[in-house]
Amino acid sequence: MVTYLRREIASGHLGPGQTVPSESELCARFETSRGPVRQALGILRDEGLISSGRGRRSVVLETVPVQPFDVALSFTQWCREVGMEPGQRTESMTRSWATRAQADSLEIDPGDPVVQLLRLRSADGVPIMLERLCYPYEVGRHVLSFDPDSGSVYERLMASGVDIHHATRILDAVGADEDDSRLLGVDPGAPLMRLRRRAFTIDGRPIEWSDDRYLPRHAQFASTAVRGAANGLSMLKGL
Repeated sequence: MVTYLRREIASGHLGPGQTVPSESELCARFETSRGPVRQALGILRDEGLISSGRGRRSVVLETVPVQPFDVALSFTQWCREVGMEPGQRTESMTRSWATRAQADSLEIDPGDPVVQLLRLRSADGVPIMLERLCYPYEVGRHVLSFDPDSGSVYERLMASGVDIHHATRILDAVGADEDDSRLLGVDPGAPLMRLRRRAFTIDGRPIEWSDDRYLPRHAQFASTAVRGAANGLSMLKGL
């Protein structure tokens, strides 16, 4: 039943604003009781596909497509998902020593060895983002033996057996610094969208910190919020 309704919504047979079949109609169609029907509708509400109803017939919601985990973490896979050709130009790749901010993000000591990358990312040949990556050395060493101009660092890490289990992302705005200005072709201080990410192992150990700065005209971020369901976007207090 859940699969059937998902397909009806995905195909457009049940479009945004249209009412979902009633419990009685679904009971008759699937020859079942109200219990399984209510359970199925509850799953669709939790997924943000239909409204909560609250005494009225549920309706199909206008939703933002959900991204798979790999797409959310990998610019290369995001480009492929939307039908664009990913590109990259590495400005620097260094083994260095963790600053206080990097150490705090990676939960290591200041001065511990880290691997850092600065890459200009493009889609269909158009520069849209400047990517800053930082890894503890035991993770970053897999990148040092890799040509970062040849493809996805994320895919390289996964192929090397690095356990990336979950990630947190914070989206805000920032003024372009000297590197941003030079590589993205904007004035110093020009507004950019900044997406900061920390990736973790299954036991909660941080193994990646990134700072991605997007040209606003080339990227948008969206989230669907549904009353009564957990949502993937949280509003945080500013600094």
